[in-house]
Amino acid sequence: MKMVIGSDHCGFHLKKQMIPFLESLDYEVVDIGCYTEEKVDFPDIVRNIGEKLVAKECERSIVFCGTGIGAAIAGNKIKGIRAAVCHDTYSAHQCVEHDNVNLMCLGGKIVSEWLAEDLIRSFINANFSDDDDFRRRVAKLDEMDR
Repeated sequence: MKMVIGSDHCGFHLKKQMIPFLESLDYEVVDIGCYTEEKVDFPDIVRNIGEKLVAKECERSIVFCGTGIGAAIAGNKIKGIRAAVCHDTYSAHQCVEHDNVNLMCLGGKIVSEWLAEDLIRSFINANFSDDDDFRRRVAKLDEMDR
């Protein structure tokens, strides 16, 4: 499977650490930047990730920035993207199971390499629930995109 990832300068180091981890899980990692510590604007990175998600080039993606908050705000402005900040494993799987989140936003200044691995594992192993309540709510979210 393919995993599109990206970061701004604040999430750059954590993203670099997560590439080998994702590859060890048999993901083909597509890194859309940034590639140095030079400052970049997270909305540009999130827009590029969002385009890949909306085009169905991958099922889920991960973006790394300072806190994850700005990236989640940016992601949720893109039609078809449901982004969530995840700094604990419960949120990392529950956001997929209940809300069908497709963009996990991690804070490089918040989470360690080891926690990031656990968060990613929780996110990628989660499946959207078959429960009618969750499906109905996500359908309403999709209507709000229009």
